[in-house]
Amino acid sequence: MSELVTIERQGPLMLIGVNRADKRNAWNLEIIEAVARAYTELAADNALRVGVVFGHGADFTAGLDLANVAPALASGKLANVMPADLCDPWDFLGKPCPKPIVLAVQGRCFTLGIELSLASQVVIAAEDTEFAQLEVARGIFPFGGATLRLGTRLGLRGLQWLLTAETFTAAQALEAGLVSEVVPVGFQLERAVAVARRIGAMAPLAVQASLASFRAAERAARDAALQQLQSDFPTILGSQDAQEGLAAMMERRDPAFTGK
Repeated sequence: MSELVTIERQGPLMLIGVNRADKRNAWNLEIIEAVARAYTELAADNALRVGVVFGHGADFTAGLDLANVAPALASGKLANVMPADLCDPWDFLGKPCPKPIVLAVQGRCFTLGIELSLASQVVIAAEDTEFAQLEVARGIFPFGGATLRLGTRLGLRGLQWLLTAETFTAAQALEAGLVSEVVPVGFQLERAVAVARRIGAMAPLAVQASLASFRAAERAARDAALQQLQSDFPTILGSQDAQEGLAAMMERRDPAFTGK
């Protein structure tokens, strides 16, 4: 297991912690694979019933480490990012973990953090959490499910956040339905564990069947969204705007997009 992801078992719970605080918990390929492996272990172990995902340090995640991940995406194949034999934490590119996931978020919860929230079953947010779906400001678009779920789950507010890359607060996220609860800073993990223990005390087969039924209702829309995304992804990734967006981010300046 990667040193960038901590794993702790607490009875029927698996606590999965992203441990790259010095980089604001930006996810690189190593973290993506390690978290996917943890989800796969959670799925396979009958003694485990619920996963709890959190970020060590001040931030849940600043998003994707584009400098690390971009080369894997250069071919335009999303499969280069998510191993096909592992559970997909975002339930978009591959099979999901059949067991519930509870998130504890704080500080920055950007891009993939929002998509992970949309793919999880409970999200506990600290009062200081800031959310942003930033991809369109970088000349690319989300590929972890936000293109589908922000609009279908959150309505016009979600679409606005998808298309503007605006930052929004924990209170706004609660009002829109992105998070389940907002708690004082420092109590998000404690509350997430408490909720996970409550879920873990329920009949596990019934819990998993309920989750599978919920997901089945979304499956056709998910597959259609993924097909469209896979079709558009190579063009968008290879555009001049994508190059400009990445350069602007690295140079800490506003991008100048041309639509090419």
